[in-house]
Amino acid sequence: MRATVAGMIGRHLCITGRVQGVGYRYWFLARAESLGLTGWVRNRADGSVEAVIQGSDAAVIQMIADAADGPSTARVDLVLPHDHKVDATLTRFEQRPTC
Repeated sequence: MRATVAGMIGRHLCITGRVQGVGYRYWFLARAESLGLTGWVRNRADGSVEAVIQGSDAAVIQMIADAADGPSTARVDLVLPHDHKVDATLTRFEQRPTC
């Protein structure tokens, strides 16, 4: 169940390491959906992955912790979270094209 916008927090994540070509985005999408988060994930041209996640405090904290592990095929060096304003237009979690 998704939290109401009023009860949500948002974070922008930059994830570095071996996170492209190893199924990281697909894993991230599935994990975010399982936690009831809204937002998006995408590859960046510099080899990192970027995501916006929004939901309850507990779900966002859990996703940040899980992002540091990733799938077994990845090697995550750093997950850098920043506060992000909740965007009410994001009603599901999606994968976006590389930027």
